[in-house]
Amino acid sequence: MSKRRVPQKALTDIGVTRMRKLLELAEEAVREGNPERARRYVELARRIGAKTQVRFPREARVCDRCGIPMIPGVNCIVRLGDHRVCITCGMCGEVSRRPYIKEQSHD
Repeated sequence: MSKRRVPQKALTDIGVTRMRKLLELAEEAVREGNPERARRYVELARRIGAKTQVRFPREARVCDRCGIPMIPGVNCIVRLGDHRVCITCGMCGEVSRRPYIKEQSHD
């Protein structure tokens, strides 16, 4: 009996949909006050992305240190200044800084 090969496009689609679903569940878990469950969902999403060779979504804001989804107003603080966005995790205190020069209006 031969093994059935799944096309790479199908694997990519499956990986993307499962990663998005897991990240949605992780955000729900954070809102419900269950950070360990959220961390596990993010870990599973990363593993699925590695297995299916899919990049982690850019729109997903996850703390680099503790691995919990960061939701402004719930478990993180967002500040603007010096041409960058500073996002501070409320769980571990990690600060991530991202530039936003392109979005600024030119005077």
